[in-house]
Amino acid sequence: MERQSGKSMRPERPSLPCALACALAIGGLDPGGGAGILADLRAFAAAGAFGCAAVTLTTAQSTAGLKSVRYVRSREVTLQAEEVLQSQRVRAVKVGALGSRENVRAVARLLLRHAAIPVVVDTPMRPTRGRARLLADDALATVRRELLPRATLVTVNLLEAQALVGAKVRTLGEAHDAARLLCDTGARAALIKGGHMTGRDAIDVLAMDGEVIELRASRLTIGPTHGTGCTFASLIAGRLAVRTRPRRVHRDDLVAAIRWAKRVHHAALARTVDVGRGMRVMVF
Repeated sequence: MERQSGKSMRPERPSLPCALACALAIGGLDPGGGAGILADLRAFAAAGAFGCAAVTLTTAQSTAGLKSVRYVRSREVTLQAEEVLQSQRVRAVKVGALGSRENVRAVARLLLRHAAIPVVVDTPMRPTRGRARLLADDALATVRRELLPRATLVTVNLLEAQALVGAKVRTLGEAHDAARLLCDTGARAALIKGGHMTGRDAIDVLAMDGEVIELRASRLTIGPTHGTGCTFASLIAGRLAVRTRPRRVHRDDLVAAIRWAKRVHHAALARTVDVGRGMRVMVF
């Protein structure tokens, strides 16, 4: 019988860089894993960033829908995020569901203290399925007044854009106008997602530096899918984390990160998976 050498038969792991950039998600916990900070962490990993998270709210939720929400106290949210920001190499922040007005205000102040770090704001208000609120009614004005001015990029769907600008957003032209209005709040750039519009192409509208860019992808015919908005914003943030340094993000860096994220997101949408009852989810 031939002896095996003493050399390990385990497959070699690919070498990693000595230092990894971190991306921090500040948002809600979805126990089902399809959305919220668990989806954020998968997207960060797909972009090559080390994912970190601060929890703003907990939910009773699955792919079947959202049953209930419980907000975390703003002091706890700040403590969680500040510890990571002080000790780890955070190169980008993604802001998701915040819940209460106090959490919105606390996160805005936190981001002001770390103003050199790029921030992608994607703050959902209502779930795809379920009636519980991911953003309190009295928090919307605080988002507009205090949080959006901290954003390198704000990403919203049509309904969220309507709520933030106070006008109907249904057509491509209205999306152009709304994206500009969101930039007027102080956000560096605003992207209105075109998934809920009609037409052969899904067209996202990006406003930045006085210009509007249309980003097109062929529209896919897919069933209800969980966490698409969370994932797209987090792909952008993760890409910014590994491709930029703590400084004002150059316009070309931001556009390149968005284009990369849109390609990866579109490919993931084309291969969503079934993990149980209800909506499908995105994987990488």
